[in-house]
Amino acid sequence: MNKERILKVLLAPHVSEKSTLTADKHRQFVFRVAPDATKPEIKRAVEDLFQVKVESVRVLNVKGKRKRFGMIEGRRTKVRKAYVRLQPGYDIDFGPAQ
Repeated sequence: MNKERILKVLLAPHVSEKSTLTADKHRQFVFRVAPDATKPEIKRAVEDLFQVKVESVRVLNVKGKRKRFGMIEGRRTKVRKAYVRLQPGYDIDFGPAQ
């Protein structure tokens, strides 16, 4: 797998109340990933970018919600999320760099 593909697999960390609680309790971090990303690609991307060891990866497809703007009906974009569990002793810090 080439470096260019690895950099395109992870789109952004998904920061929410649920993801922060999951990170604290289970050493799991949530990322938005490319729609065609596979579990081995996600694992390799996280290990290469953050210099950590990944224990497991779970992938979740979230359908976009239907929304209405008056008479116009639309849909939010669908999202693919990955829950990445790290091996004991490893951590990822998304806080501001100092």
